[in-house]
Amino acid sequence: ALNFPGCGNSEIMPSPWTVDDYCTLVLHFIESLGLENPVLIGHSHGGRVIMKLAGSGMLRPPKIVLLDAAGLIPKKSLRQRVRARSFKVIKGALSLPVIKNYSAPLLDKARRHYGSADYNAAPEVLRKTMVSLVNTDLRALLPAVSCPTLLIWGENDTATPLSDAETIKSLIPDCGLCVIKGTGHFSFCEKPFEAHAILRSFIC
Repeated sequence: ALNFPGCGNSEIMPSPWTVDDYCTLVLHFIESLGLENPVLIGHSHGGRVIMKLAGSGMLRPPKIVLLDAAGLIPKKSLRQRVRARSFKVIKGALSLPVIKNYSAPLLDKARRHYGSADYNAAPEVLRKTMVSLVNTDLRALLPAVSCPTLLIWGENDTATPLSDAETIKSLIPDCGLCVIKGTGHFSFCEKPFEAHAILRSFIC
């Protein structure tokens, strides 16, 4: 199991990363351990990286499992669009040369107000990485995923909603979806025995 930079006990990368950087890391990880034809299982951002690897042809795994995976840019509600636009306007104003040297506290306050909990808790390099990742949409690559694919999703996931799973299922040729009732973005942790049974049935 691989912890990405900035996650778990892994060190933070010195500069912001893109999805391709994470793909390169996974390829190096597989090569360094001498793994042959590994089944790839990824949650959230891990699922995003697997979709890029399999859809771009960087790797051709025998099977993949996507757990509440990220990778699609969802349609934003009017409230979300207004909040995003408001922050951009405030950030632009506070970044003007005249006040740039004095506006850092106000800009941090605006980030705390408009940003997500994950975004606010992250250091600057991870913030820039998150912005790059959430603005990357992989749906155009999904029809090229040629291996059997299993989606395991929480019924009440709000981070990557069930509608994302349905879109992914419609685009990957050989793809099945299992919805775990009454769970959210960490469906496999909330009902581990059910998730394990689904995984075992697919992989073994």
